[in-house]
Amino acid sequence: MDERPPLPATTAPQEGARTPAAAVLPAGSLEQHGPHLPLTTDTLIACALAERVAEAHALRLLPPLAFGCSHEHAAWPGTVSVSAATLHALVTDIADSLDGVPLLIVNGHGGNHVLANTVQQSGGRMALFPGPGEWEAARTAAGITTTNDQDMHAGELETSVLLHTHPGLVRPDYARADHRADERDHMGTLGLAAYTANGVVGLPSRASAAKGDALLAHLTRRAAGHLAALEQARRRHGDAR
Repeated sequence: MDERPPLPATTAPQEGARTPAAAVLPAGSLEQHGPHLPLTTDTLIACALAERVAEAHALRLLPPLAFGCSHEHAAWPGTVSVSAATLHALVTDIADSLDGVPLLIVNGHGGNHVLANTVQQSGGRMALFPGPGEWEAARTAAGITTTNDQDMHAGELETSVLLHTHPGLVRPDYARADHRADERDHMGTLGLAAYTANGVVGLPSRASAAKGDALLAHLTRRAAGHLAALEQARRRHGDAR
């Protein structure tokens, strides 16, 4: 598989010659992912899914947002965060510059909570994908044995996706990085370091490239519902005007 995140290679005339149903924006983070995954894990996952969705539905693929709201990981070296206000403003500015083309945000970092509110107040111009239920359904479809809550960081899911898309970036000790911390009631106040010493919450030892492939395939199919909702909103708002 390609070891680089996808960047769009289209020219201005190529983009001007088509009217895609939506633009796809991968949103990730730069934060610790245990001893076995790179800091760019969330961005790489968002890019992998966004690239597949854009190809499957003939959408415009945008470059990724590689910084997110990662303050809960500040105890580890390498983590860089932007504020919720900055992330909201950046996504809003991008959407405003798309000349009426709806924006599908493919979010790879659970800490980017503000994106839900950004979409909520967009007047139907944006959609946020995948949601928690879609991640959970994709786990089941891919044969992943852990839940969203049990496997929230650098665990079975994220390690599986990178084993499929960027195997050279997964350190060989991932099978020994398991850590369970199912109760994290005060993570927003204390940070993730209060619950894990190695930065992992989940079971990367159960990961496989096949699971990562199946998960991405399932989510790519599920994106169609969000595109339909964007089209429905466009027609509704068009009729209202």
